[in-house]
Amino acid sequence: MKKLLPIYILLLVIISGGGCTNDFEEINTNRNVPNGVTPDLLLAGVIRNMVNSQVNMAWGIGNIVVQHHAKIQFVNEDRYLWGQQNSVWDNVYGNMRNIKNILDYVGEDNANGYRGVALVMKSWMFGLATDSYGDIPYTDAIKGKTDGVYLTKYDTQESVYAGILADLKTANEILAGSSTAIGGDILFGGGAGSLIKWRKLANSLRIRYLMRISKQKDVKADLQAIVGDPANNPIFEGLADNAELKYLASAPNQWALYGNRVGSFDEFRVSKTLSDRLTALGDPRLNVFGRASQSSVTAGKPVIEGIPNGLGDVPALNYNGGPQGVSRVGYTFACLVCNDPGQSPPDPAAPRGIIMNYPELQFTLAEAREKGLISTGTAEEYYLNGIKTNFDYWKSVVPASYGINVTPAATYYTQAAVAYTGTTQEKLAKIGLQKWIAYYFNGTEAWFDWRRTGFPEITPGPDNLNGNKVPVRFPYPLSEQSLNTASRQEAVTRQGADDLNTRTWVAK
Repeated sequence: MKKLLPIYILLLVIISGGGCTNDFEEINTNRNVPNGVTPDLLLAGVIRNMVNSQVNMAWGIGNIVVQHHAKIQFVNEDRYLWGQQNSVWDNVYGNMRNIKNILDYVGEDNANGYRGVALVMKSWMFGLATDSYGDIPYTDAIKGKTDGVYLTKYDTQESVYAGILADLKTANEILAGSSTAIGGDILFGGGAGSLIKWRKLANSLRIRYLMRISKQKDVKADLQAIVGDPANNPIFEGLADNAELKYLASAPNQWALYGNRVGSFDEFRVSKTLSDRLTALGDPRLNVFGRASQSSVTAGKPVIEGIPNGLGDVPALNYNGGPQGVSRVGYTFACLVCNDPGQSPPDPAAPRGIIMNYPELQFTLAEAREKGLISTGTAEEYYLNGIKTNFDYWKSVVPASYGINVTPAATYYTQAAVAYTGTTQEKLAKIGLQKWIAYYFNGTEAWFDWRRTGFPEITPGPDNLNGNKVPVRFPYPLSEQSLNTASRQEAVTRQGADDLNTRTWVAK
């Protein structure tokens, strides 16, 4: 009988356990893990992640390739030895999952403002991806979980842009008829009052992207339809409409570069291209973008001295007597412990993460008007407004404690290099130069625009490793060669060699 006792106990456990099988699902459900997430919670994360990505792209590549900055150590980026540049790809497609989650959550409800906001973010994000790589997965992207599409085809850049522009138009229409109180909107502050801000961003981005494809498409009617009908197609009207993330003074929402080591930060310096051009103009924005070299301060004659781009390791480190003779990046963007003696400490809430701003729009409209693509306003008016508001922007951003005067001399606008005079080509060159200055620290947008217009001139450095050519795109991630081989190869066959020098459709 003693030997049978364990069997009875086992049977009793099985029988008693069998009576609880209906509770297994409840018992095994983790109530701390949500099965669904609302759009407001998803939106904040996407905005923060993507804007931080913009800041880091500006720092690592964008400011270098357009020669706002140069490097004195570890100079591969400055010599165009770029290797894998996957951050745009990874960030866009990684965060696009949550954009799709928002769109799936609201469905086809065109009264829901989150649908319009998600379409704006989707358009901007895919714009970054196609401008960086050319043909990309678009129509079938992010359909693995919902549709079982894992090997996504690459859409042509032309069709991607068609989709982007269509979505932005739809977004404007949805937001016009919505009264949704937007939550999680760390870009514009949220509530129903932010809907008009998102509409203005949608239409301003439409203008950016229409001009971006203007070498390949007749965009005149579409541009004029926007600028000629502000009631139905509102655009940025001033700096208050800027689409920019205002950082906080404390972690984790400080300026995205505040986690950088001091040594890593100091590898980047002011480019001689930037310092020479702004010095020649007597442009006080140079005092925002850079600091006087320590050698010049010691000598009692402080001056901002940039370093040429594209120098090899040894010449870069020894240029102008070494690091003390080369200007650091300005205090508004400086790391927390890089302050010089007597200087007010950097303000971690001062810099902004930019998606698009009002000065950019004004310069784009100036170009469109000069080329006869729109009939509203005058090119000179747009051009001068772009310059003046960019000065005003930096006045509002730079902390007063830095003691930097960003007001230009009265003669700034009348000097030959700035006054809106000359041939059409000379005027377009002036627009391009001022737009290049205004694009400072805005991801890779200055690069995208230079690639299309050729303004201002960018000359490869003497020790560049790309055959004396400025790169015009990023190669596709190596992971695509192994995980999506056929689709990637089809895109390469159609587009051209998968290297830094193959121009994409918009820039041919």
